[in-house]
Amino acid sequence: MTAPWIDGDTTGAALATAAGCGVAFGAALERAGLGSARKLVGQFYGADLAVFKVMFTAIVVAMLGVFWLGRLGALDLARVYVPETWIVPQLVGGLVFGAGLALGGLCPGTSCVAAASGRGDGLAVLLGLFAGVLATGALFAPLRGLYEATPRGALTLPAWLGLPYGAVVLAVVAIALAGFAVVERIAARAGAAAGTPAGAPAAAQIGELS
Repeated sequence: MTAPWIDGDTTGAALATAAGCGVAFGAALERAGLGSARKLVGQFYGADLAVFKVMFTAIVVAMLGVFWLGRLGALDLARVYVPETWIVPQLVGGLVFGAGLALGGLCPGTSCVAAASGRGDGLAVLLGLFAGVLATGALFAPLRGLYEATPRGALTLPAWLGLPYGAVVLAVVAIALAGFAVVERIAARAGAAAGTPAGAPAAAQIGELS
């Protein structure tokens, strides 16, 4: 079966659109400073929460865009692809991903940005990522049972919670606003700690990661 974006007359346009979106996304990540492993690692120490703000903003903007486009009839939500859920393998994958992010300081997207910016750590993480993909492919047969465990279909928050779509959107926006307020307080405290004399709390030195 031919992939839906492979169509003789539109292949060039589709590839150009995909490339343009990729470049724009990478530029946005670099502009936000997310090509720096130091900045990303600062998230784990509470010294720099830019990752939280950037990613949560992206989630809320995309969610509101999809919601209102659907309400206005400009987007058929029934045709929007929702990835299927496998609880156990995705929990395991999340733990592996989190450990890799904490150790390498970069995720797949930001490692590409870092490597394209000439950073050696970005290239190292990118090579490690491809090595992991190849190793998983080679060992897929014994991992198939885990990979296919606990399927739950295409779950969405409204369906899972049994709430109207609009109510869930409103709740996520409220959580985001509350999260931003908390993040600003944490950032203010981290900034104050960073200005304290040497020998004061360790948070002052952690702030140097940002």
